[in-house]
Amino acid sequence: MTSKKVILTDKAPAPVGPYSQAIQAGNFLFVAGQIPFDVSTGEISYGDIQQSTKIVLENIKAIVEEANYTMDDIVRCRVYLKDMDEFGKMNEIFSQFFTKDPPARAAIEVSRLPKDVNVEISAVAWKE
Repeated sequence: MTSKKVILTDKAPAPVGPYSQAIQAGNFLFVAGQIPFDVSTGEISYGDIQQSTKIVLENIKAIVEEANYTMDDIVRCRVYLKDMDEFGKMNEIFSQFFTKDPPARAAIEVSRLPKDVNVEISAVAWKE
């Protein structure tokens, strides 16, 4: 039986509720949904979907690297968008982070996200 391990880094937003940045369970890493909170400035990015997406994916990258995974180990993402009309612009940035064998993905328009941001992304990584 494999135990679970909490992953926490100060290079990504600290949890503000009863959840972890990520949980490693066996070979899997489950990364909680990340919003565009820029740790370097302490500010949330509102407005530009491309800048917001970049910040979100940088946060995910910091978390997976803390657990000794890479972005190439991500096998699944869920993208939550406030406006599906922004999908193409989000996708341009997403593709820069996943250049080889991109993960399986779902993109969903939602009516509201935490802190009224325009994008949230969660991820699952796996490695041998």
